Amino acid sequence: MNKMIKTFSMLLFASLLLVACNKQPTIQEYYVQKQESNNFIAIDLPASLLKVGDEASQETKETMATIKKLNILAFKITEENKAEYEVESAEVKGILKGKKYNELMRMKHQNMNIIINYQGADEAINEFVLYAADNEKGFALARVLGNKMDPEKIMKMAQDLKNIDGEGASDAMAQITDLFGDIDFD
Repeated sequence: MNKMIKTFSMLLFASLLLVACNKQPTIQEYYVQKQESNNFIAIDLPASLLKVGDEASQETKETMATIKKLNILAFKITEENKAEYEVESAEVKGILKGKKYNELMRMKHQNMNIIINYQGADEAINEFVLYAADNEKGFALARVLGNKMDPEKIMKMAQDLKNIDGEGASDAMAQITDLFGDIDFD
């Protein structure tokens, strides 16, 4: 009996050790860790600040209701932090390649590479992560947190973003627009 308890305890300890060693970082952990750094601009927007205008479609209004929060973390390249940019960019890409995130799409817009990932089931996503990087200007990392978001509806809503307004949202977009000067977030 004593030997069986020892064996069970050893197996439990080994299992816990394996789980602890295999823990991959998340974008949320990265965001929390970096938001106080002088190289980053961090913006948290509750969904209540993002209001949909009357002109928006009913589908856009319903999709917006599934969004709870938006976190934006941006790294602006300067002469002094170019090497750090490479390290930070590689770290984010490494996190996004982990098993916790599924890639939805990749695209290129002018000099910017954009990757959109998600976390959750295909038909009920809890987190979208947008990573946009320009090797001359920096990168932005946006987390869209919600409850059972539908990727198809989110993509349709993105085309209707001009009908979303909010004081906090426009201030945040102004800061991000400064980071990526020629990109229009309206």
